Amino acid sequence: MLKKSLLALAVSSIGIMSLPTLANTYEIDTKGAHASINFAVKHLGYSWLTGRFDTFSGQFTYDPAKPEASTVNVTIDTTSVNSNHAERDKHLRSPDFLNVEKFPKATFVSTKIVLDDDNDEFNIVGDLTLNGVTKSITIEVDKVGEGKDPWGGYRAGFEGETEINMKDFNIKMDLGPASQTVKLELHVEGIKK
Repeated sequence: MLKKSLLALAVSSIGIMSLPTLANTYEIDTKGAHASINFAVKHLGYSWLTGRFDTFSGQFTYDPAKPEASTVNVTIDTTSVNSNHAERDKHLRSPDFLNVEKFPKATFVSTKIVLDDDNDEFNIVGDLTLNGVTKSITIEVDKVGEGKDPWGGYRAGFEGETEINMKDFNIKMDLGPASQTVKLELHVEGIKK
């Protein structure tokens, strides 16, 4: 009887040890302003116009032992575009650019993660929906760090960048060939749920 109990305990322990680890879910910390979605585009090829989206939300899953199983889901309020110039922002919200009256939200949903040289560098491939158009984009990501915070929580942070072509997302305004590409720079800090 004792042998059977020990055998059952050993088998169940092996079964538990062989279960896959589950990725943790993180809420992007926009309330604490520890995340940002920034953009830059050349203005007529003479200088850089920079800005950001002030309002967005999302979450990601992440397991440092298996980063390729991670997922990302972000929703951006396109009406919150902010280039630090009220008249320009009004134009950016118009049908010439973001057409926010018709498409007040943009979304990004990951479809796969491709590891680079190590587990702290990878590419996130996913679907960006902007101005009513959905296209696959690739974001190059570096892990910044992770660990406990002073308030008893646990955080993980990443930075990423990508480029998109405005015409791919049916943005009509044409400021010349130097202004067709938008650089996106992302800083994301998540709080483990």
